[in-house]
Amino acid sequence: MDQSTVYPVKLYVYDMSKGMARQLSPIMLGKQLDGIWHTAIVVHGDEFFYGGEGISSCQPGGTMLGAPNTVVDLGTTEVTEEIFMDYLTSLGESTYRGDRYRLFEHNCNTFSNEVAQFLTGAKIPAYITDLPSEVLSTPFGQALRPILDSIHIQPPGGNHFNGHYGQR
Repeated sequence: MDQSTVYPVKLYVYDMSKGMARQLSPIMLGKQLDGIWHTAIVVHGDEFFYGGEGISSCQPGGTMLGAPNTVVDLGTTEVTEEIFMDYLTSLGESTYRGDRYRLFEHNCNTFSNEVAQFLTGAKIPAYITDLPSEVLSTPFGQALRPILDSIHIQPPGGNHFNGHYGQR
């Protein structure tokens, strides 16, 4: 294979609140939040994300969330699809099993950030990764934490990634 082959890497950003966070956060949290962010990495023709069921994949924009609110160009990677699938299999069997999901500490954005760094060396935007601490820094966020900690987000429409990606 030609060593100079590069593949584009995109970050798909979805507002899980569909605009409600922007409207309600000043009242509920006393500070402005632009969204409740779900992210996914798009590379090698598919969208990959992490949720309460583990790592999943779908066609880009193929979950029930529809089209992303924003697409961030993370650059390119020389990581081949085969190497990437091996990497995801390893993550799915360890760090990113479904039972390891935590809304604030270990979520879709943690996954996207780690995968982005593996593929491109770049992190995802800080406004996304800083969101949990923004919420938890408020009295309302602290009060809701026990409830929010029990929530596992899994956007409907993805296929659970089981390491046998090539056998569709």
